[in-house]
Amino acid sequence: MIEHIRDHVIPAAFSLLPANMDGREARVMLLAIGLQESRFKHRVQIGGGPAHGFWQFEGGSSAAVGGVLRHPATSKYAGKVCDALRYRPEREAIYEAITDNDTLACAFARLLLWTLPNALPTNADEGWAQYREAWRPGRPHPETWPAFYEQAGQMVP
Repeated sequence: MIEHIRDHVIPAAFSLLPANMDGREARVMLLAIGLQESRFKHRVQIGGGPAHGFWQFEGGSSAAVGGVLRHPATSKYAGKVCDALRYRPEREAIYEAITDNDTLACAFARLLLWTLPNALPTNADEGWAQYREAWRPGRPHPETWPAFYEQAGQMVP
């Protein structure tokens, strides 16, 4: 599954975004975060939690989907992604759609990282800090991150 994400989903998502959002660091982070959040196995949060999609977005008004749709740095890009994929740029519509539309979920994951002021990380420690800042996991698991970040780094040339 992770090879499919790397070879098909991520390129499809980047085709909908400005070229300057693409790059090795972005691809590594998207893979590492997907591994951390869902292992690319779970489209709905285990245990009945509110997160959807491989990147485990929550849909509440202050959560990631709404944030990407409203943030000044990402709202116009999110609208273009929604338009290209034929979704209304509305929080609930996107929240439901990212459960099964991996390209949409990946584009929103990249846009969420775009809301942060720092450059994309080049090592696991910086990656962990950015992941925590953007995703704000309720129960973070720092023990799994280094291996996932390393795996992602090995998969992206």
